[in-house]
Amino acid sequence: MTATTDTAVYAARRDKLRQRLLESGHRALLVSHAANRFYLSGFELHDPQCNETAGYLVVDAGGRDALFTDARYRDAALRLWPAKDLCIYGAGRYASIADFLKDRGITRLGFEPSSLPFDTHGRLAEHIAMVPVHQAVEPLRLLKDADEVARLRCSAAVNHAVMDRLPEVLVPGRTEAQAAWEIEKLFRELGASELAFSPIVAVNANAALPHAIPGQTVITDGCLVLVDVGGRRDDYCSDQTRTVWVGNNPPDRFRQLLDRVRRAQAAALSALRPGLTFREAYGLAREVFLREGVAERFTHSLGHGIGLETHEGPSLNPSSDGSLAPGMVVTVEPGLYYPEWGGARWEHMALITEDGCQTL
Repeated sequence: MTATTDTAVYAARRDKLRQRLLESGHRALLVSHAANRFYLSGFELHDPQCNETAGYLVVDAGGRDALFTDARYRDAALRLWPAKDLCIYGAGRYASIADFLKDRGITRLGFEPSSLPFDTHGRLAEHIAMVPVHQAVEPLRLLKDADEVARLRCSAAVNHAVMDRLPEVLVPGRTEAQAAWEIEKLFRELGASELAFSPIVAVNANAALPHAIPGQTVITDGCLVLVDVGGRRDDYCSDQTRTVWVGNNPPDRFRQLLDRVRRAQAAALSALRPGLTFREAYGLAREVFLREGVAERFTHSLGHGIGLETHEGPSLNPSSDGSLAPGMVVTVEPGLYYPEWGGARWEHMALITEDGCQTL
C-alpha cells in the first residue's frame, strides 16, 4: 500500500470541513498544522523544521480552496493542486497570501490558534483580518475511514514484527542507545518509511521515566528493559510498548509489576466500546491499580488517538470530555513506575468497532 493520490479523498474531507465552517459562520480557514494540511490536501505531511513551513491550505466555505507555498514545493504542489488555485509566494509572502484571498472576496480569515506562530499571525494580520477557529479539523480526524484503518493495520504489523525481534536486540553488553539504533534499523528494514518518534529503550530505574531518552546504561544479564517504539508506514503511525526481563528467572517484584500492568490493560481492552466516555476508559485500568493499592504509580493517561500523528485525539484521561465511537483508533498503555528501581508499561493499538474494540 502506498500513499493515496486520489484527490477525491481529500476533496471529500474538505467538503466536511466546509460544512463545519458554514455552520459556525466562518468564510475561510487557514490550515497551518502540517498533519491537518496533509489530511485535507495530500500536500506535505511534514514541515521542514519547527520554525519553517512547507505552506498553508485555505479551505473556503464558498468552494474555492487555495494552496500556498514557496518555489521549492511548486512541482510537488502541482501534482495535487490546480495551478489556478495555487499561490507561490516569495519574500513578501504575507501580502501575497492576503492579496490572493482578497481577489477571491475573502477579507476575514480563520486560523488554527494552536499551530499558527504568533509572529506569523501578526504579520498576516497586517494585511487581512484574522479570527481564531478552535478545533475545526481535528474532530474530522478522530474517526478513521476504511483506508486509514488499513494503513494503521499495516503500520502496526511492522511494529509487531520489530517487537518479535527484541530478543536479538536486547543483548547483555549493549547500551540503551545502541539498542535503540538497532530498533530504528529494523523499522526501516521491515517497511517503515521513518520512525513515528524517537525510540525509548530504558533499563531498570530509567524505565520509571515514561519518556526516557536512551543513553549509555548497559543492558545486563538480569535486568528490566522497557521498549516504546513506533514507525510510519503508508503515512500512518504505530506506537507499542513492551517491558521485558533480560535473562532467566525474573524476580517476583518484576513478575508482579508486569502482571498488574497487563491485567489493567486487559480490563480496558475487554470493555472499550462505543459510548464509553474517555474518563470511563481511563477508569477501567485505574480500578485494577486501586484494588492493588498502587494507583498512585499510574501517572499518565490510559492512551491517546493515533493516526497521521503519534499523539492525536482523543486522550483517555480522567479530565477528558467525550465518548468513544466506531472508527477511533487509540492506544491502551497503562503503566506503573518506581523511580528507585524501574517501571513497566504494556501497549497495544485498538480500533473501536460497532460493538467493542479490536486490537491492531
